[in-house]
Amino acid sequence: MYIMTNKRGGVLYIGVTADISARVFQHKTGKGSAFCRKYGLTTLVLAEEYPTIEEAIAREKAMKAWKRQWKIELIEAGNPDWSDLAANIL
Repeated sequence: MYIMTNKRGGVLYIGVTADISARVFQHKTGKGSAFCRKYGLTTLVLAEEYPTIEEAIAREKAMKAWKRQWKIELIEAGNPDWSDLAANIL
């Protein structure tokens, strides 16, 4: 499960994938989701790994129901500068 953005406090996209490196590369090269292309979401600010895809999907669905402020607090707890974490995985 991961979160992409365009800037600190900007638009957020929550997704799930079995291959985070490939998926982030797709977003960065404009081949990811149409939503990410539309808003220029190329910065990976959060990534969580789960033992099964079902658990990751459950987390994604739960987070999509969260208030925006909760999502921001989660990002800032682990990545206070909203740094692009893609360098750690690509």
